[in-house]
Amino acid sequence: AQAVPVPDKAETLVQALRRLAQPLPDPDDAGFAEAFDRYGSARVVLLGEASHGTSEFYRARAAITRRLIEKHGFTIVAVEADWPDAAAIDRLVGGRPGTAPQRSQPFSRFPTWMWRNRDVDDFITSLRRHNGNVPAERRVRFYGLDLYSMTASISAVLAYLDKVDPVAAREARARYACFNPWSRELAAYGRASLSKGYAICELPVTRNLVDLLRKELSYSARDGDDFFDAVQNARLVADAERYYRLMYFGAHESWNLRDRHMFGTLRRILERAGPQAKAVIWAHNSHIGDARFTDMGSKRGELNIGQLCRESFGDSAALIGFGTHSGNVAAASEWDAPMEIKTVRPSRPDSYEGLCHEVGLPRFLLPMGRQLDPAVHRALST
Repeated sequence: AQAVPVPDKAETLVQALRRLAQPLPDPDDAGFAEAFDRYGSARVVLLGEASHGTSEFYRARAAITRRLIEKHGFTIVAVEADWPDAAAIDRLVGGRPGTAPQRSQPFSRFPTWMWRNRDVDDFITSLRRHNGNVPAERRVRFYGLDLYSMTASISAVLAYLDKVDPVAAREARARYACFNPWSRELAAYGRASLSKGYAICELPVTRNLVDLLRKELSYSARDGDDFFDAVQNARLVADAERYYRLMYFGAHESWNLRDRHMFGTLRRILERAGPQAKAVIWAHNSHIGDARFTDMGSKRGELNIGQLCRESFGDSAALIGFGTHSGNVAAASEWDAPMEIKTVRPSRPDSYEGLCHEVGLPRFLLPMGRQLDPAVHRALST
């Protein structure tokens, strides 16, 4: 990889990258996040990770996010997590009372270590401290973008309706009872729908959402925040119902529905916060890159939230991926299996990670896009 020449330059690609790379100190260093001031004017900054269980990625994202909040006025953090769990954290960091019953501790669904870890806890503590020292309009909100929380979201919708409209709550409870046979294994709902040849619960969950939206004026006038939360949970249930059905028709279809749900959630959060609101998104690299420029889009027909942000916000969307050469990672050998500490295999010499490793810097930022030397861009593209 290091022998790849850069056209029109008397240097190798590795030498060019070494020249262009901006060295970074350790993520815990007070100066680490200063390099990311260049993204302070963006509407959305998407921060990736090459794995869900790597402390350095979490600490780097936390440092960058704190910098964007404190120096550049970002007031939204939206993460690849379930809406009801993140809502509990949002109430904590904002000092707002809880409304929906929390049947379990937040982020207790597999993989628990993705969010229930020391680095995230430290970050949440810093948000709570920040919010305690600024006026209400500058407080940071914390949201979840994902759609795996169907059961918890149903509970949240019912809890809201029990409070504001007991008659509507009884009707919604009867409709959501459609899922009762599959409450312990929602993926089985998709198999049942496939074998029966129709969407068993699609109409009931859609009616609940429509009913909520029809009553928006009367509900939201009383408790805008709680109403917004209830509607988002109802949307989540409707999208999750489709997601579990699509799982059995094609991986790219369910993937696309999931990322469209995440992007739609982000758009509604931004619209509610106002035209000047700016958000930081935490998600895996596979979500925050632009799928059009990878095998995801060109070969598998997949899109992602990074692509949708770039299409909607243009250069006001900053997509920042993370990579590594080697190390350890918290992971599991299969879904719902216990967490293990696994060794990351060193990167292949013909990979981008291998190329970056050859640069010889422990940590660095490589600005891409229009600001990248065109000759280096061409060389990386080959």
